[in-house]
Amino acid sequence: MRKSLANLLTLLNLVLGMASLMLSVQGAYETAALLVIVGMAFDGLDGRVARALGISSDFGKQLDSLSDIVTFGVAPAIIMWDVVLRDMGVLGAVIACAFPVAGALRLARFHVQTGQKHYFVGLPITAAGGILSTFALYHGLIPLFWLPILTVALSYLMISKTRYPNFKHLAVPRFAYMVVPLIALVVAVVMIDHKDLVARAIFIVLALYGGYGVWYDLQAFRKRRARRRDAYRSTHH
Repeated sequence: MRKSLANLLTLLNLVLGMASLMLSVQGAYETAALLVIVGMAFDGLDGRVARALGISSDFGKQLDSLSDIVTFGVAPAIIMWDVVLRDMGVLGAVIACAFPVAGALRLARFHVQTGQKHYFVGLPITAAGGILSTFALYHGLIPLFWLPILTVALSYLMISKTRYPNFKHLAVPRFAYMVVPLIALVVAVVMIDHKDLVARAIFIVLALYGGYGVWYDLQAFRKRRARRRDAYRSTHH
């Protein structure tokens, strides 16, 4: 049982993704979006549990990616399809398909890259899926024409070379993993009783994380432009 704990959490994440898809098909996109957000909690736990208990494996890593593409790639895209993209015809279908495709490319690149432990290259699919789901959840507060644009922007950020901080290797007390079932239960209860407040708080955190990459790229661009300008001045004076 100990060796299977992390994989069970991963599979629970996958089940939530499938449940989200089924609810989306029935038109219950708000509940579907909440399930994606709950899935983020399990996705954050499985890797940490595996590392803490010394049960990490290539099998678990592959299972995690396959689950992520469903819960944070396909499910959010279908939710957004249900909210606004279906009314855009072929263009909406292309935008909906582009999101999980970008997520799959992001995951594939992650598996073949080596040496980057302190940052991610491209927005992680978990964060992108969470942001897209919360956009759909609060679509009434956002002009509808922005939602397709934001979907395309998130798709681009996943396959971009923008660097994002990696918090997976932050130290967590070993005993904390012994209360994983309790943590999962608390997350579920809080989401049920205070789903609006929790979802908004999660959205703010994810939006700041996603925006950090854009800010980082802008700062890097300004520094490169300043260096080129200084180099030009030094060669012409």
